[in-house]
Amino acid sequence: MMMSKQRFLTALALKEPDRVPVTTHHVMPYFLKKYMNGATSDAFFDACGLDPILWVSAYEEGAGTSDAWRVETEEVPDKGYETVRYRFVTPEKTLTMVIQGNDQTEWVLERPIKEKSDADILAEYYPALECNVEEVNRRVDAFGERGLVRGSIAGFSAYGQPGCWQDAAVLFGIEALILETFQDPGWVHHFLKILQEKKKVNVQSMMGARFDLIEHGGGDASTTVISPQIFEDFVAPYDAELIALAHEAGQRVVYHTCGGMMPILESIAAMDPDAMETFTPPAMGGDADLAEAKKRIGDRVCLIGGFDQFHHFQNCTEEETRRAVRKCVESAGEGGGFILAPSDHFFDADPDLIRAYADEARKYGARTKSAE
Repeated sequence: MMMSKQRFLTALALKEPDRVPVTTHHVMPYFLKKYMNGATSDAFFDACGLDPILWVSAYEEGAGTSDAWRVETEEVPDKGYETVRYRFVTPEKTLTMVIQGNDQTEWVLERPIKEKSDADILAEYYPALECNVEEVNRRVDAFGERGLVRGSIAGFSAYGQPGCWQDAAVLFGIEALILETFQDPGWVHHFLKILQEKKKVNVQSMMGARFDLIEHGGGDASTTVISPQIFEDFVAPYDAELIALAHEAGQRVVYHTCGGMMPILESIAAMDPDAMETFTPPAMGGDADLAEAKKRIGDRVCLIGGFDQFHHFQNCTEEETRRAVRKCVESAGEGGGFILAPSDHFFDADPDLIRAYADEARKYGARTKSAE
């Protein structure tokens, strides 16, 4: 009988654990407050019978950072949402960004990169974020063998994504970024290189941090957003270099793609991540076919996700949830290298259905044969 940490690591190594690991993505505070009486994430994992994950975010501005990049915040009155304006003050120009949020999530209302020359302001003044290795390892030690410790490549400090293209989409806007790949591809490459250089510092600073898995990528590089050709030209060249650097720093990497994946499965795998997620099913707006994905890339990377949390964590019977679990595990669990998880996080869910989800998955031992 493995501890959860060993179970996860065995699956990530493309080997067979004692049973299929079953977990979730980020546990949202909204869900914990509304459905779990304000329980902690640890208490949620225990109450639902899941293999636990600890998310650790420990970034700080690099040593020697000057005051040439100063961040000011201001609350903006709004009847519907919490709204904050950020001002990034530099000797040349002040960039502004507005972020809104509600009880569930946050989003960007105003992008900081409004002119192409603003990218050069980032290059000159924005301080790369470095990993606080001591803090990461302190939390790893406290967590012990309880489960998997996950981190991520740092996105833009106020609000960002791990991948280079994905961070650029946050800062400039995805529609505008796509248009510029046709109108001014040279500038897009220039912008991506700027972001990549900042992220390289972050990744290299992870040397010695005992993460089990760090996240890369993001949904703006899915094929429900961009074409496979844009992925090949503007995403893979930059993100692949960061994966190689992460491996040099002793880190395993999961590439996160919430949305369409099937046309670029091999392209993502060719970047050499240790795992891929989220394998969003068609019923949730993705295109994932777990069985086909397992056949095409399952011998190269661990598959994480695939479960439809929207339709099977609420408004259905326990048997429907269990049936969905069986379909996922039987599609991708054979021979190991699979971690059952929802295809990204969720906000509204029935805890009893989550317990049924976990209970059904725990029946599957080596080679996915049910214990019953």
